[in-house]
Amino acid sequence: MSRIRPPAVAGAFYPDDPAELAAMIDAFLAQADADGPAPKALIAPHAGYVYSGPIAANAYAPLRSKAGEIKRVVLLGPSHRVPFRGIAAPTVDYFRTPLGDIPIDKAAIQAIADLPQVSLRDDAHAWEHSLEVHLPFLQRVLGDTFTLVPLVVGDATYEEVEEVLNRLWDGDETLIVISSDLSHYHDYVTARRLDTATSAAIEALDPYAIDYEQACGRIPVGGLLLAARDHGLHARTIDLRNSGDTAGPKDQVVGYGAYAFA
Repeated sequence: MSRIRPPAVAGAFYPDDPAELAAMIDAFLAQADADGPAPKALIAPHAGYVYSGPIAANAYAPLRSKAGEIKRVVLLGPSHRVPFRGIAAPTVDYFRTPLGDIPIDKAAIQAIADLPQVSLRDDAHAWEHSLEVHLPFLQRVLGDTFTLVPLVVGDATYEEVEEVLNRLWDGDETLIVISSDLSHYHDYVTARRLDTATSAAIEALDPYAIDYEQACGRIPVGGLLLAARDHGLHARTIDLRNSGDTAGPKDQVVGYGAYAFA
């Protein structure tokens, strides 16, 4: 019998009704800018959809032209609930969302299993939202033709993430997605200043210019920036807003950015 990681934040971060969920994502995508080439890699936020959904949609919209061509998604995000050393892969066969089940690429996980920073830890995945909130977007833009390599990043170095990404990089059939929000709980003006600096560091492929308070997914982001250097990619800011722009007050905001690497 297949082992399945069920959704942990459906009904909280996003709707648990399949029709409502699909309609919400499609509405975000309909308002998104799909111009530009489909990226090899992207960074997108992981908050509740009412807050970060429009920003995430701008990251994902250009991928609609690659539906059926992208066969594997390597998805990395930070651990919010379980402290651990390294990078955690799951042992399950599928990740489930209200839109269906996504098969896990067991061969890809096996290909990185010998790296000392990689371990098999279902506990790191069980309640983690940083990966889960991306899955319905991926299902709506890519359909059901891709497999998933979900990796939760704990206490790791940029270089350890870079090594994993380089081993799984492959060609145009593989998409890299990094999950990260930006600054947390500053006033609107301070957040804009911090998030603008973070965007400049991302575009410069300079992970060492990003402090912890500037991005909760700083470690996977930093690993991608190093890997992007390795592969000659350029980063572009697609969208930069915060919760004060979408669905919240402006006294304490969370920053969200969408970035494409091609």
